[in-house]
Amino acid sequence: MTVRTRFAPSPTGYLHIGGVRTALFNWLFARRHGGQFLLRIDDTDAQRNVEAALAPILHGLKWLGIDWDEGPEVGGPFEPYYQSQRGGRHRAAVEKLLTTGAAYYDYAKTEEIQAEREEAQKAGKQFVYSRRFMAESDADRARFESEGRQAVVRLKIPREGTLVLDDLVRGRVEFAWVNEQDHVIQRADGTCLYHLASVVDDFDFQISHVIRAEEHLSNTPRQVFIVDALGYTRPQYAHLPYVAAPGSREKLSKRKIAQYLKNPDFKKVYDHGANIAAEIGIEGTAETFNPVIVDFYEAVGYLPEAVVNYLLLLGWSLDDKTEQFSREEMIQLFSLERVNKAPASFDTQKLQSVQQRYLDAVPPKQKVALVLPFLQRAGVVTSPPPCDVGPRLSAVLAAAGDRIKVAGDILEYREFFEPDDSLTYDESALDNRIRNAPEAAGLLVKFRNRLSSVEPFEPAALEAMLNEFVAAEVIKAAQIVHPLRVALTGKSVGFDLFDTLAILGRESSQRRIERALSRLT
Repeated sequence: MTVRTRFAPSPTGYLHIGGVRTALFNWLFARRHGGQFLLRIDDTDAQRNVEAALAPILHGLKWLGIDWDEGPEVGGPFEPYYQSQRGGRHRAAVEKLLTTGAAYYDYAKTEEIQAEREEAQKAGKQFVYSRRFMAESDADRARFESEGRQAVVRLKIPREGTLVLDDLVRGRVEFAWVNEQDHVIQRADGTCLYHLASVVDDFDFQISHVIRAEEHLSNTPRQVFIVDALGYTRPQYAHLPYVAAPGSREKLSKRKIAQYLKNPDFKKVYDHGANIAAEIGIEGTAETFNPVIVDFYEAVGYLPEAVVNYLLLLGWSLDDKTEQFSREEMIQLFSLERVNKAPASFDTQKLQSVQQRYLDAVPPKQKVALVLPFLQRAGVVTSPPPCDVGPRLSAVLAAAGDRIKVAGDILEYREFFEPDDSLTYDESALDNRIRNAPEAAGLLVKFRNRLSSVEPFEPAALEAMLNEFVAAEVIKAAQIVHPLRVALTGKSVGFDLFDTLAILGRESSQRRIERALSRLT
């Protein structure tokens, strides 16, 4: 059997972390077994579809390296790959279900169904539709339509017996048919609903394995009923554990961002990303730009390899110690048997840890290429950049070390790329370290003069000079170090001071000291 899996997002919003985890597992399973991975757009719900949301979904999958063998922009032997364009096949399936008695026209009004539901609730019984508005003949249809009623098509679900499935993740699963409803599969306007369309398209596309989120487990009985009634071969089902929100067992949801922001770890990641986004001109709110969507991670400078590796660990594990995998290792080692049944908690700290490991392994030249676009988008560096930006950027990255956690963090060191006469000062730092420190101005003047004789102008020689300066002036190192950092960078924190001096160079360091002193009056 050829393994064929699919990811079938609805274009109703951006690519959700949980959704892309599902796509990844489908992709890995297909690649592991030498099969095909398909992308289908389930756009049957016209009222909720957002055309502009499709492009980010496609882009997000490409950014993560999750390529598809058939689907939008690729084509394939089963085109079209949009459900909305396959209405003829769906309606034909409905007609077959009606003909075989597996479905029926129902003329009940919404309020009549609701009345039956409320009556069952009051009696403490399981709601089971009475089917009293079911049309079993053309005469029935004519009578109901003469009353101004419109028909939907419902499945005629069995009222006894049990459906038994062997789920590839959850094991043996049983469903009592009496607990299932006569689900609507076709609206009064003739359009078909997701559950019918999905089954038909999976059959037409020869999908062998339906690997999807746990939330779809409850949909499986009605879909299996459709599969069997249409005479299709059942695909194998695998229901993945849902991705839980930070610090809870609740399913991760885009609608609950305000709640997640109460979690300090989640808020830290969100605030960090929002600050980077603001500097590079990305506009958004917590509802549209946050760590629940994939766009967030690309925008602020995460490595796609790190995000994919972290998503792999959301519900899957090889053992109790191995956490980092190459793309080839993921494909070779992935299996549904190692997928956990329990919810997978979205852990922002774990994601940061994985990202840091991957970023640390990036070669210096490649790291320069990763961070440079952020300086350009923020208007700090021109495009194309001056020829001296590359070496300076390399030096800043080396000095910053693991302070750079995502590519966008380079904006924390924009002072190294700004002209000396345009350096922005933190006024409170200028007050605390220079204006309100009586000896600071005089010490900075003397230190600036000493810089003229330092040879070579490198960290070791600069450190030796500062030690001599402290001894000669009979002061503590902090009395010159703190005001000097503010004068050079405009702020009170940063990486090694001697690296800072060496990166800026002699002339620039002296000019910045002079400019800081000129701001004291």
